[in-house]
Amino acid sequence: MPNDTMPLAFIVEDDEKLATIFSRALREAGFLVRNEVDGLQAIESLADIAPAVVVLDLHLPGATGDKVLTRIRSDERLKKTTVILATADSVMADSLREQSDYVLLKPISFSQLRDLTTRLRTATE
Repeated sequence: MPNDTMPLAFIVEDDEKLATIFSRALREAGFLVRNEVDGLQAIESLADIAPAVVVLDLHLPGATGDKVLTRIRSDERLKKTTVILATADSVMADSLREQSDYVLLKPISFSQLRDLTTRLRTATE
């Protein structure tokens, strides 16, 4: 049952099926979930929210995931935000590994994401 004490997870993924799976996994891990399918919209949304976790695809319409990641890392309000890159692009993921907290290469299973984010949530309580 959602409440104000649940941390926010922001999923930026343009594949509808994956976004649904990621959302369900994060809800089961105890997060409130907000989704965005467009990188530019995600950047705009980050002006108003401070998620505990961001699950970020790299190949997005509007603005690529590396631009979203740069926005997150340049905002003092988001300093404690955990960024999980979720991508099939291992080369791009490797180039962004230092800026991200975790890299998950697709295909990503429901249980893999749920278990990781459950551990993250438990560690911050």
